[in-house]
Amino acid sequence: MNSIFVEHISKSYGKVQALKDVSFEVKPNEIFGLIGPDGSGKSTMFRILTTLLIPDEGQAHVEGLDTIKDYKAIRNMVGYMPGHFSLYQDLTVEENMKFFAALFHTTVEANYHLIENIYKFLAPFKGRRAGKLSGGMKQKLALCCALIHKPKVLFLDEPTTGVDPVSRNEFWDILDELKKEGITILVSTPYMDEASRCQRIGLIKDGKILQIDTPQHIVEQYGSLLFRVRSNNMHQLLQDVRSYRSTKACFPFGEYHHVTFDSNDCDIAAFHQYLKDKGHYNLEIEAIEADIEDCYLKLT
Repeated sequence: MNSIFVEHISKSYGKVQALKDVSFEVKPNEIFGLIGPDGSGKSTMFRILTTLLIPDEGQAHVEGLDTIKDYKAIRNMVGYMPGHFSLYQDLTVEENMKFFAALFHTTVEANYHLIENIYKFLAPFKGRRAGKLSGGMKQKLALCCALIHKPKVLFLDEPTTGVDPVSRNEFWDILDELKKEGITILVSTPYMDEASRCQRIGLIKDGKILQIDTPQHIVEQYGSLLFRVRSNNMHQLLQDVRSYRSTKACFPFGEYHHVTFDSNDCDIAAFHQYLKDKGHYNLEIEAIEADIEDCYLKLT
């Protein structure tokens, strides 16, 4: 039995369709990522799976339980960390943890082994009010409170948004440890680089699933030679590359533009000369390996 089973889910807010015939499944003890930009439907999917929203069409099950009929049982067996910090900001770190433990008729000590590696970062601030914590510390406190009752499934909706890179890496290391405890994890993120930390991912755009597979298989299926280019005038370079006769696609990508051509045997020397004739200098043209973000851009 899958830990999460979603079949033909659709959901609209008035005229805006947030989810369009979405289907996927998450295996027991798996870290599954929903990867997509803001507004792609990730949070709506999480609210349906945590019984906070009812879908317009389709059905969803968590640990074999229907999200509509069995909502009370599901709420007792899952942990949910929403996209915004939703703990009591006037309570201290310690008070928040004790409060959420009491809600589930347990204690912090009973499941302390689950949060021990996280709480070591929070311990020096246990008497500080939650609203006064840094972004990374708020994130760790929210995760502690979501784990305090030893959930079977953990839902993390964009848990690393707005958090510094060091805290992001620490957070994913923590998730790897939680997986060893037998907890199934569904996590959403707009950061494409985090996809590689998941066992499988679903790429989502405008409420529709584009592809589901392991990050490695998705990259292997890219199927085109990819180049990165840079020059003295990056804005004009984007326009000139897109105007080149053999260009298939070109997108800004950090300090470079990533470009693919209609044919994998494109004459790079001719392409280089074309850009020189357009007035570009300090040119860099280099073949590179695609990553998840390149695959996502190709699919969209």
